[in-house]
Amino acid sequence: MSLGVHPNNVVSVKYCNYTSLVFTVSTSYIKVWDIRESAKCIRTLTSSGQVTLGEACSASSSRTVAIPSGESQINQIALNPTGTFLYAASGNAVRMWDLKRFQSTGKLTGHLGPVMCLTVDQISNGQDLIITGSKDHYIKMFDVTEGALGTVSPTHNFEPPHYDGIEALTIQGDNLFSGSRDNGIKKWDLAQKGLLQQVPNAHKDWVCALGLVPGHPVLLSGCRGGILKLWNVDTFVPVGEMRGHDSPINAICVNSTHVFTAADDRTVRIWKAHNLQDGQISDTGDLGEDIASN
Repeated sequence: MSLGVHPNNVVSVKYCNYTSLVFTVSTSYIKVWDIRESAKCIRTLTSSGQVTLGEACSASSSRTVAIPSGESQINQIALNPTGTFLYAASGNAVRMWDLKRFQSTGKLTGHLGPVMCLTVDQISNGQDLIITGSKDHYIKMFDVTEGALGTVSPTHNFEPPHYDGIEALTIQGDNLFSGSRDNGIKKWDLAQKGLLQQVPNAHKDWVCALGLVPGHPVLLSGCRGGILKLWNVDTFVPVGEMRGHDSPINAICVNSTHVFTAADDRTVRIWKAHNLQDGQISDTGDLGEDIASN
């Protein structure tokens, strides 16, 4: 089964367990798919906050490179844990979407450069906690209460900033991990909002992707050079390293038994997790274009 055709590269995909909706991003569009019966596009959302029923950007056989006037590239999306809100990073801001009504409710603002990545957590009082990373080298935190409208400013800037743009963020409990174009990885305390540890030259190239292994104290990082590394999350001691791909690793997804890496070589590679504390994972093959598109 394939979720239709997009006007350009699909840069982000998210699934909501509660609603069985899938969200896919291409250029300035977010397509919302209902997969309960068949793969049907029920809404198209844009970076500027417009909503259209069904398909609004059906692609022809040729790619649409130009972004429409008034729109901007959407770099990443994230769902809150309950699946009621969608956050879309485009330009220097993050647009908030109320998924109960399919309406844009406002923006998270404050960055001086494009927001490249974001992650969403939920705190005890039901507030969404959004962490954003930007080309401006900064990581910012936003507290969003349900029903928040208009412009929302950050509640915290993480200091010191990275030396270059932020490419990846991931949360485990009270710890936040950030990967940057400065080749470094930082570990932050979300409760105290301070820097705990850092590895200035974790890779020899941009750190483009991060992932955490459930039930294991292991952080995975992938770089623009295609190298995959494993780190002990407590000590930041490297416990494993291998060539993951021959091109930039764009995303890492992890479950209790497998690691999935997505790269510019148009493959998703699957790795079997063995003794992760000792850095043991083995390649089980990859999902090439022919398999991934079925």
